[in-house]
Amino acid sequence: MPQASNRALLVRRSLLLCVTLALSACSSLLPPPATPPVTVPVPVEPVTPKPPPKPPRIGLALGGGAARGFAHIGVIQVLEENGIKVDLVAGTSAGSLVAALYASGKNGNEMALLAESMDEGAITDWAFPTRGLIRGEALARYVREKTGNKLIEQMPLPLGIVATDLSDGSPILFRSGDTGAAVRASSAVPAVFQPVKIGTREYVDGGLVAPVPVRFARQMGAELVIAVDITSPPEEKPPGDALRMLLQTFSIMGRSINSYELRDADVVLRPSLNGVGSADFTARKRSIQAGREVALSMLAAIRQRIAAKTH
Repeated sequence: MPQASNRALLVRRSLLLCVTLALSACSSLLPPPATPPVTVPVPVEPVTPKPPPKPPRIGLALGGGAARGFAHIGVIQVLEENGIKVDLVAGTSAGSLVAALYASGKNGNEMALLAESMDEGAITDWAFPTRGLIRGEALARYVREKTGNKLIEQMPLPLGIVATDLSDGSPILFRSGDTGAAVRASSAVPAVFQPVKIGTREYVDGGLVAPVPVRFARQMGAELVIAVDITSPPEEKPPGDALRMLLQTFSIMGRSINSYELRDADVVLRPSLNGVGSADFTARKRSIQAGREVALSMLAAIRQRIAAKTH
């Protein structure tokens, strides 16, 4: 019996060993435990917001035309009322006076009030007729007073004033110096105003070289130029007196120069000033209204050109 009992114990141990070995063999066939994946951070590119569209740099080119220059004020009023911001202004002759007032910080309504109260005698100082009937110093004083004695380079709005060098006929764009003297020079119609000496040179009306100073607005950095042409067409019946004959000559000459000058403008405004002469200071309100009307009629075209050049 003890021998049988030992044999049974041996059998059980053998079976246990076989089971253990079998289980060990099976476990070696199982796949290894899963390793958690390694997470590699992906760099995130910073998102740079696109800059807002940038409108073009707008330049206003105000032409000459003596008393017809009040129309420039109406144009400026409409641009302001419709949120069209002018970045710089260039002026010739009458346009230089309005340009100087505008650049000094006066808005369209303030300039309209000035125009209504302007005394023609305050800007006219008659002289013994040698090189001109009018000295022009009264005009220079008026400009200095109304612009707060600011020099051209001190204006809140960049300002350019065009005149003609009397000695060689070359144009000059005044970007610095005495604003009153520059406007006086730009407005010095030969034989009507005396030439203006600045430094060592003498200057006369800028309308001889640039009746509407489009190229000079470009030179100042304008990407879009709104030109205001107030030149009067030549009279059908040649005038009899010497002064009107002189103005007729300027009209003929100015038309020829303007056909070249205005080609580079993006928008050209021509106020309807039929019947308003260059010496007619009584039609101020009518001229301002004519400027308003043409600006309103061209407002869509102005906005379209601005949109096309916005980048």
